[in-house]
Amino acid sequence: MIVTIDRLGHLGHGIARDQDSGPLYVPGTLPGEVVEGRPDGDRLADPRIITPSPDRVRPPCRHARACGGCQLQHASETFVAQWKQHVVATALAGQGLAAEFRPLVTSPPNSRRRATLSARRTRSGVLIGFHARASDTIAEIPDCQLLHPGILAAFPGLQALVLAGGSRTMELSLQVTLTRGGPDVVVTGGKPLDSALRMDLARLVEAQGFSRLTWDGETVALRDRPALTIGTATVVPPPGAFLQATAEGEAALLTAVKQALGPQKRVVDLFSGIGTFTLPLAETMEVHAVEGDAAMTRALDLAARATPNLHRISVETRDLFRRPLEPDELVTFTGAVIDPPRAGAEAQTQTLAASAIPVIAAVSCNPVTFARDVRALTSAGYRLDWIQVVDQFRWSTHIELVARLSRP
Repeated sequence: MIVTIDRLGHLGHGIARDQDSGPLYVPGTLPGEVVEGRPDGDRLADPRIITPSPDRVRPPCRHARACGGCQLQHASETFVAQWKQHVVATALAGQGLAAEFRPLVTSPPNSRRRATLSARRTRSGVLIGFHARASDTIAEIPDCQLLHPGILAAFPGLQALVLAGGSRTMELSLQVTLTRGGPDVVVTGGKPLDSALRMDLARLVEAQGFSRLTWDGETVALRDRPALTIGTATVVPPPGAFLQATAEGEAALLTAVKQALGPQKRVVDLFSGIGTFTLPLAETMEVHAVEGDAAMTRALDLAARATPNLHRISVETRDLFRRPLEPDELVTFTGAVIDPPRAGAEAQTQTLAASAIPVIAAVSCNPVTFARDVRALTSAGYRLDWIQVVDQFRWSTHIELVARLSRP
């Protein structure tokens, strides 16, 4: 069968129209390409490109064909930037909205400072990498063009951990975060801890220069503080805490948030996490940080107390899905930052919409829930001023953005 790719889906697959069977999904293709392949349900198997797109480029990583960590290495940077902004514009259009887009900011190669890897013991050693596309197979990635060199340098130590605490019948998940004290590693799926394994793991942490090792929820070794620098503050996050994937992406998001807020006296940071926005904003304004995870609010509070020359930071542990801040609690703030998880923040958005806060910096990693929540705000009188898309997850379909909303 020969088809022409019409568009990309949200997972980065090319989609062709077939009048008889409906849409056909063709991974690794771009709009306008003519492709030949074998129909297999709603997919085109073994695709061969007959007419390539002018936006097609040679993947920069030699692992691109086998690894499923990146979905768009075959597309030019210009195409990816336009496509990601189009995804956001389409989501907004579905809610009857439109916005001005600022130029997209992309994180550079080899900048991922946080990643979750898969690992398994084999007869000959250890496999560590990302899953192949739509497969349980782990693709090795020794020359990955996505990960920070500091994570790649930790691979021998990670292999030693898997040899010590893994087995050929189980797959381990390794979350690695680069910190000032060395890689902070969180392992799930390993062997049950006993005294011998604890000793082995502690020795490995010391020998490999890891800062901390958490094994299936238990911190088994702490060689050095897994400290992060956020603004002028030093934060020691709890194991597995959320951190923006790249330093460059974090900086771009923070810049957009600051530009959206402008000069303020007192702002509320909703879903504040460990203080990605709270701590830098507090250099010029008072901030009330609200987060549902008590371990993260403790880390933020400790960092705020230990950092000189900040404006007042107050911290509240609160489930904003079940107990959003109400309009009467928002009345003292001159601005708001809201950075919810992928599900969005429908309940908190409704109370924001009923408030009189003059300006909101809305951060999102999901264009669909973002558009839904923005619709609630604009229906209550807010104006969507502009959107800044940040391509923090280079070569992937993930989209990050900041939007400015204000009351005219």
